[in-house]
Amino acid sequence: MSALDHFLSVVEQNGAELWLRIGQHIMLTGVSTVVAIAIGIPLGIFAAKRAWAERPLLAAVGILQTVPSLAMLALLLTLIGQIGAVPAIIALTLYALLPIVRNTVTGLHGIAPSIVEAARGVGMTPAQQLSLVEMPLALPVIVAGVRTAAVVGVGIAMLSAFIGAGGLGQFINRGLALTNTDLILLGAIPSALLALAVDGSIAAFQWGIETRRRARDLSRIWAARIATALPALILIVGAIAYWSTSGGLPAAMQGSTRGGQETLRIGAKNFSESEVLGEMIAQLIEAKTDLRVDRRFGFGGTMIVHKALIEGEIDLYVEYTGTALTTILGAKTITDPDRVLAYVREVYAERFHLIWLKPFKINNTYALAVTSENARSRGWATISDLVADAGGLRAGFTPEFSQRPDGYPGLRKAYGLSFGQVFDLDAALMYRAVAGGEVDVVSAYATDGRIDAYNLILLEDDRHAFPPYFAAPVVREAVLEAYPELRTVLAPLTDLLDDKTMRALNWQVDGEKKSPRTVAREFLRAKDLLAAGNKAE
Repeated sequence: MSALDHFLSVVEQNGAELWLRIGQHIMLTGVSTVVAIAIGIPLGIFAAKRAWAERPLLAAVGILQTVPSLAMLALLLTLIGQIGAVPAIIALTLYALLPIVRNTVTGLHGIAPSIVEAARGVGMTPAQQLSLVEMPLALPVIVAGVRTAAVVGVGIAMLSAFIGAGGLGQFINRGLALTNTDLILLGAIPSALLALAVDGSIAAFQWGIETRRRARDLSRIWAARIATALPALILIVGAIAYWSTSGGLPAAMQGSTRGGQETLRIGAKNFSESEVLGEMIAQLIEAKTDLRVDRRFGFGGTMIVHKALIEGEIDLYVEYTGTALTTILGAKTITDPDRVLAYVREVYAERFHLIWLKPFKINNTYALAVTSENARSRGWATISDLVADAGGLRAGFTPEFSQRPDGYPGLRKAYGLSFGQVFDLDAALMYRAVAGGEVDVVSAYATDGRIDAYNLILLEDDRHAFPPYFAAPVVREAVLEAYPELRTVLAPLTDLLDDKTMRALNWQVDGEKKSPRTVAREFLRAKDLLAAGNKAE
């Protein structure tokens, strides 16, 4: 099979989701660009007409461009207190302002003073001068700014997936987490084509406006009309793609109670195990109930997906008891699994109105991993064994592990560890880095299938710095009251999922490059929980 045929098969397998993500991407870029035009052109006119305002205004919108995209999204997420499309659209709008405002000012300043004077001489009011003379002459420069803003917006919108806003970045985010090149290309290639389409449609719009002014024959007039409608056509296509596959409303607005829209929104973080478990839950609900499922996978961090749950933007996701204890609740480490579960259940119910269902037998605890060769040659069996050598070692940790109280800070407190160099690494790259000798020790997940594949050794946590991390579905209280059958539907997973099973399932995703949906479906079928040809397909 050629590379093209293979990619087309990937597109076919993910066709429905690809259509949805394209629609989301167009809506994010389109809405933000339209809002930026509505704000930016008046600001540009104001700056051009008042010399005292021009420099401060251009400096202000220029400063917005200096803020890194992810930092802007994180800041807006904090300020607004909401994930999804709203902070993403605000961020994209702010980034789009500079080229629109600057080109509006440049276009108006580029008009010859004699033309403005002539318009004034024939008795035009300032408003007439602006609308009938200056803006038409400045239009090519302004449109160039809009083209720049829109194309840049297509690129920046890729990052919106990290805060649950969807778009084509969802595929790239997932592909990076799963080390899956097919998914990365599934996001990158359509986004590049979309950027070209957006740029071309705005260029056609400009040509159409200019042609309609001087066209005399009917065919050119109709061609110009069609050209000016192309940007709107792309927006319409995006709206159709979005509404036809997402139930017609943003996830935050969809009902999740009896009598409303019977849709459950299942969340997952951006790593293999979370998505596999999310898929199992989604497929069981689809097969065993009359509910529809909206998969909201690929959230870029614990606090983001937790905020989505308490804000009602998702209804259920799988969390880990140790993560809830230390990262979300900020409590001290407890080593007894039953005490941890009892504590998080009580506090979650009181503080967040969230319910922990019965945990699976998966204890995906944090660990430190080294190569078996280093463990043997340097006598490393426990984390304490690293202390003497730590100053000369290179450590590779996920960004979250580097900051979480149950991660590296907890290790330093419990063991007095201080590594010579600490690098932030994506979870998908950590194991390859330590196996290749680029780092000496990495943070690891106990149920990760790549531990065995790369012949790594997990060091014993002999001082119990890490709490237990048993996985369990966490669901909004109102949703569980509306759908009490969820307890029964998900109960079979409790006895079927343990560390060994989960490690094998994770390897099917990370090593064999199967999709989480396929892995979940095959497992559920093998356990007679899912029949062939059911609606979860």
